[in-house]
Amino acid sequence: MKSLKSLITVDKEILGGQPVFKGTRVPVESLFMHLEKGISVNEFLIDFPTVNKEQVVSLLEIAEKLLTSVNIEKIIEAVA
Repeated sequence: MKSLKSLITVDKEILGGQPVFKGTRVPVESLFMHLEKGISVNEFLIDFPTVNKEQVVSLLEIAEKLLTSVNIEKIIEAVA
């Protein structure tokens, strides 16, 4: 699994600092918005061809690990 830093770029010169998939101008938020609407990963990749499947899968794996961690309470406190 890749590191989060290798998957995401945060640079105020790119979309005002919104987290984007590294090497693209595609906001990470757009992936989650697609998934919330029931749009598949494959359709997301068609809509955003500069993002590759490995980036999406790795990001979802990291999100799953963070959100199912036994330390989730500490993570919630850190972002609150």
